[in-house]
Amino acid sequence: MPEIKLVAESRTQFGKGAARKIRRDHKIPAVLYGHGTAPVHITLPGHDTMMALKSANALLSIELDGDSQLALAKDVQRDPIKPVIEHVDLVVVNRDEKVTVDVPVTTEGEAAPETVVTVDSQTVQLEVLATNIPQHVVVSVEGLEAGTQVLAGQLELPEGAELVTDAEILVVNVTQQVSAEALEAELAEAEAEAGIEHEAPEAEAAEGEEAAEGEAAEGDESAEGGESAEGGDDE
Repeated sequence: MPEIKLVAESRTQFGKGAARKIRRDHKIPAVLYGHGTAPVHITLPGHDTMMALKSANALLSIELDGDSQLALAKDVQRDPIKPVIEHVDLVVVNRDEKVTVDVPVTTEGEAAPETVVTVDSQTVQLEVLATNIPQHVVVSVEGLEAGTQVLAGQLELPEGAELVTDAEILVVNVTQQVSAEALEAELAEAEAEAGIEHEAPEAEAAEGEEAAEGEAAEGDESAEGGESAEGGDDE
């Protein structure tokens, strides 16, 4: 993954008021720490930082006062409603240092017909060089039959990467696709266990016809009553 350069500024004002002012200026408050150094409070460019952090485990080159320091985003605080980053914690890393990161899992290929592929573990934890963090771990499901399971220990990892996640963790699961008939049968069984009963279509239709006949009879009686009343007025 290439390094992404971000030009930072030193920050001397703190608190909610100062942070709001920084964000109004389309910048992001952040703190840089690690390797036993004192935390350094900085301000990052808003748009460039948001674009950089769209990639998981982006390796950042923080340029501050003429110096450059590699860092990874340790914690990103986002606004729950607006597409805005409120604060970023950055941890210092060295080029020859190994780091532990969560790497997304993706699949490629087509499994056997009438199967469903489920990614049970969306990420796996790896130990890799800070300068060689993979964007994702790819699992090929080409031609896999129902019942196939891919465990973390079976993944093909990038060169130099070591698995930290438990090797027995299920990552990808291939199951048989359930037919519409089977779904209906399962639903009927579940309803039966729950004591839910449905009237047969014929019974529902019969009830509808009886109701309609009753309404028609009531209408006829009303009509007859109306004619008798009119006859009395004529007399």
